[in-house]
Amino acid sequence: MLTKRADFIRASSARRFATPGIHLQARKRGADEVSGMRVGFTCSKKVGNAVARNRAKRRLRAVARAVLPELGRDGWDYVLVGRKDITASLPFDQLLADMRRAVRKVHT
Repeated sequence: MLTKRADFIRASSARRFATPGIHLQARKRGADEVSGMRVGFTCSKKVGNAVARNRAKRRLRAVARAVLPELGRDGWDYVLVGRKDITASLPFDQLLADMRRAVRKVHT
């Protein structure tokens, strides 16, 4: 899990891919950094009030749990950013498809 602001900032300047439901940022860590896959989630106040942001983050966590074990790579940091009015309301199947497409694009 990503918790430090510096990790989020490093990921924001690396590879990224946006879909209608998710904005994915991904960064391959260096050999001197911690191994394993790490994931972070963020939703700004643009997404809505606290209830909307928390719902969007819960959905992002569920999508990450479903997709990253099969498509994620060891040694990478992933940051999932919620989109305004869409992440919380998009059908879950569409959100899963968006996440799969974003991970594949980031790794090509």
